[in-house]
Amino acid sequence: MWKFFNNKILNGQSQSVTSAAIILALASMASRFLGLIRDRLLAGHFGAGDTLDVYYAAFRLPDLVYNLLIMGALSAGFIPVFVSLWKEKKQDSEAWQFVNALLNILLVALVALGILFFIGAPFLMKLITPGFVGEKFDLTVMLTRIMFLSPLLLGLSSVWGGVLQSAKRFLIFSLTPIFYNAGIIFGILALVPRWGVRGLAWGVVLGALLHMIIQLPTIWSLGWRYHLSFDWGNKGVRRLARLMAPRTLTLAVSQLNFLAITMMASMLAAGSLAVFNLSYNIWTFPLGILAASLATAVFPTLSEAAARRDWSSFAQNFSATCRQILFLIIPASVLFIVLRAQIVRVILGTGKFGWNDTILTINSLQYLMLGLFAEAVILLLVRGFFAFEDTKTPFWLGLVSSFFRIAGAWWLSLSMGVAGLALGFAAGGIINMILLWFFMENKVARLARQDTSPLQLGIEVGEAKRGDLRFGEILTSGLKIVSAAVVSGLCTFGGLQVMDHYVNTRTAIGLFTQGLVAGLAGLLIYFLAGLVLRSEEMWIFWRTFKHRLPFKLVAPDKELIQD
Repeated sequence: MWKFFNNKILNGQSQSVTSAAIILALASMASRFLGLIRDRLLAGHFGAGDTLDVYYAAFRLPDLVYNLLIMGALSAGFIPVFVSLWKEKKQDSEAWQFVNALLNILLVALVALGILFFIGAPFLMKLITPGFVGEKFDLTVMLTRIMFLSPLLLGLSSVWGGVLQSAKRFLIFSLTPIFYNAGIIFGILALVPRWGVRGLAWGVVLGALLHMIIQLPTIWSLGWRYHLSFDWGNKGVRRLARLMAPRTLTLAVSQLNFLAITMMASMLAAGSLAVFNLSYNIWTFPLGILAASLATAVFPTLSEAAARRDWSSFAQNFSATCRQILFLIIPASVLFIVLRAQIVRVILGTGKFGWNDTILTINSLQYLMLGLFAEAVILLLVRGFFAFEDTKTPFWLGLVSSFFRIAGAWWLSLSMGVAGLALGFAAGGIINMILLWFFMENKVARLARQDTSPLQLGIEVGEAKRGDLRFGEILTSGLKIVSAAVVSGLCTFGGLQVMDHYVNTRTAIGLFTQGLVAGLAGLLIYFLAGLVLRSEEMWIFWRTFKHRLPFKLVAPDKELIQD
């Protein structure tokens, strides 16, 4: 029984983008729920004040090291490189030689950087948090130094995670953030009472350790064996290094945004940094579940299509995934905006998290939600560029967008406080999405024109050229999705007004009931509106479940329910 469970369930290979996306989405949902529990515990224990400001500020330097050195290397092109080398499961294969060389090089770099940042933490944190002084500043430095252990552990874990994605072992890969959050929750509940605020930092380290350990058995079963190797000349390492520099710069731009937000928040009222991060974590809940899982699942498929120069397949998978993302993200954005008060109060409204903290978080969340659709599409667009092994374009476009994001956040924060930071952040994301889309469209069209065979040109019998991103069909679907979502939002708002007469909204149970009933009513209306508007995505969704019903519903157009 255990052998079957281990081979077929835990280590089973995902056979399609849809199955992979479902696995990632379900695991992401579990992880995000744990993240919400984590945030509720943090809010209840400490409130939106100095302690949480310190906790979130202490993440900045370890996150900077992790994103620039680890994510810069791995997200740049680890999957395309590994896939091209991993032809068989021999322990001495080129793929495993590449993995071991990369692991050892990363470890040395992380240890060296960790020592340097540990020593220089007081100076660096003074730059990042100019508004922190005295005990608040000293505590930030101490937590930062402890958290520098986490990039070392996450470095190993991320290399293994790249292998699991390449081998389409998405289940184990998807469990890692669950264990990471579990470690942090353990720190809040068990370590903080014993060690004080330091327990928060040690919980992060424990989470990183669990993140790494959970992947080891599957990696071992795939054929990996550790060897001490610093083969700088390994062709996989050299190929990845060429892709790493511009990708690292792209992530540096992203980190620049968060560093700027941290600096600006540190000079606002106490608790502003905590409010932004708490609202940001709620904002990432639908982003991680609905968009990141789809973008992650389709990445190997896009990479394979780009390697074959099959632009028809690339465009088809890109368009289908984009429409699925919009189908899920747009109604989620509308519902989160309408239900923002209920969501924030139910998740965070406990203990020391007071009403003023709630109002500030509600305002920040609603402005972040305005840019959720853009950030969701960005996840797909960036992976589209990576499939071409093009990491330079996202960097330059991200740099331009970062100017608008930071400038907008600073200008708006002068009059709106922490809510202005959120609105500026969202506006910059929309600009970034527009730029990425324009350049991706041109790139795919140009590459398609360079090829000459019918398959490479993306021309099928009786069909037009498909050497583009199929913007027309995405726009058509998008308009139907927005229309259905608006109707759903109006219905949800009406549901809130009706339920206000039947529940006590001064209690958590009453707020939860009010939001749940209104939200379910909104989802039902979204579903019905999508069917009325003949939304292709809605019919595909319906087809998945219609066999369970005792009657048949015929779609208005056969093409709407084709695979």
